[in-house]
Amino acid sequence: MDNDALAARINAALPQTQCTRCGYPDCAAYASAIANGRAPINQCPPGGAEGVARLAAITGLPALALNPSNGSEAPRTVAVIDEDWCIGCTLCAKACPTDAITGIHKRMHTIIEAHCTGCELCVPACPVDCIAMENASGDATGWAAWSAPLQQHARERHESRLARLAQSDQVAAAPPGAPQADARQSTIAAVLARARARNTQSA
Repeated sequence: MDNDALAARINAALPQTQCTRCGYPDCAAYASAIANGRAPINQCPPGGAEGVARLAAITGLPALALNPSNGSEAPRTVAVIDEDWCIGCTLCAKACPTDAITGIHKRMHTIIEAHCTGCELCVPACPVDCIAMENASGDATGWAAWSAPLQQHARERHESRLARLAQSDQVAAAPPGAPQADARQSTIAAVLARARARNTQSA
């Protein structure tokens, strides 16, 4: 199996919280690092011990205890905004990897709970400390607090966000009068093609 195919299998076994606690910008980047021998398999706190065991089975590497430097296994959480204190700065929305925060500039923002992965990236982004994380899984932790449907939804939301940002960057860089609609379509098509390829390899 080549490294790209291995990375796709590893990525499919990660929770897709996109929390960056592994030390990489998203789950796909961490998967690539593992596949290319640049990172160990025990740096994903949301996956917990079961997550490490899954990666060990895929890679053939020995299972390790979760590295405490990356965090500890814990219940799944969701973000909650204290709307009385929200100033509408939009920094939390820019930090969210799954576009789970909605609102407009200088107006109250709110969390779309179904899209929130509990990554906590919005918390340090908030300048008025109006975001808290609430337990969403009781005593269940790691993969016991997560599920394949939640994982797939989070992955799709993240890939959709990447497509949106790529489109915005491409439009911003285009000279005046450039065919922006064509650029938009080609960007989205490229991202979706990569997503389909990864899903096919995972299957």
